[in-house]
Amino acid sequence: MKKILLLATGGTIAAIKGEQGLVPSLSASELLQFFENSSTMDVTYKILMNKDSTNMQPEHWVQIAEAIKEHYEEFEGFVITHGTDTLSFTSAALSYMLQGLRKPVVLTGSQVPISFKKTDAIKNLSESLVFACEDIGGVFVVFDGRVIMGTRAVKMRTKSYDAFESINLPYVAAIKESKVSYHWKPGVNKQDFTVDTRLCPDVFVLKLHPGTKPEIFDALKKVYRGIVIESYGNGGIPFEERNLLPKIKEVLDEGIAVLVSTQCLEEGEDLYLYEVGRKVAQYDVILSGDMNKDAIVAKFMWALGKTSNLKEVKEIVETPVARDLSARWG
Repeated sequence: MKKILLLATGGTIAAIKGEQGLVPSLSASELLQFFENSSTMDVTYKILMNKDSTNMQPEHWVQIAEAIKEHYEEFEGFVITHGTDTLSFTSAALSYMLQGLRKPVVLTGSQVPISFKKTDAIKNLSESLVFACEDIGGVFVVFDGRVIMGTRAVKMRTKSYDAFESINLPYVAAIKESKVSYHWKPGVNKQDFTVDTRLCPDVFVLKLHPGTKPEIFDALKKVYRGIVIESYGNGGIPFEERNLLPKIKEVLDEGIAVLVSTQCLEEGEDLYLYEVGRKVAQYDVILSGDMNKDAIVAKFMWALGKTSNLKEVKEIVETPVARDLSARWG
């Protein structure tokens, strides 16, 4: 019988109707009341927090990682119930902080509270518990019968049950009637299990639009150590009229790390394809490859938590971790 630890953090799955809308309130034990006892697993529950995931912060990612570390030897798998809106940020952050996992850490949630008559919560939690019994290591998101690597999950829909997609990587597996069918299987971790929760939350995401003023960087450099620029297409940065390049060089010269990504979800950036990309690539900016924004933010915070040396930050972010980068970039 597999020993599984359920860590509850709140979210829609644990919500009830309040005076001003849905509010996370149910405990982990109340969540489990919706399930029949299983002969294949022994589930222990612990409530870490009861938050709408909109209020989830990097400090809470650390709290979750520390809970996994504390109980790692006691259990064979872990399930974290979480609000869907920032679930993918948390799954990515845990993928970086928890290295050498040889057990599954599964995040799930729901679009409709578990206490409602029509809900996806029972299905998602049941399938997450099933996958937590698998002999596999890593951080995964289980939602609507799909298993997604923790660094590749992105919430795409606000109401539909199939809220999450795997971006730039196939689904790991499908779950149907408590059976797991793998599309592919991550290799066994050869490194020892380690936990590194040093994070620097001073990261800002700037999504470019026609009319973005260069002066925005004067404000950002006062409060942030890292800036993610979501540029256009393959990674173009405007250099005519409102020319952003001089300000980007200025913040780099002042020791602030700059990462250039793309607003396009699929296929990644290629700064060397067009002149508008090559002009910024001449600076020592960090390249995002085909990482998604949620993973980029978490990885950038993790890298900046380790070092303030820009070359070292660049090396950390551009090195593949937990399947966050495809072979072309890694």
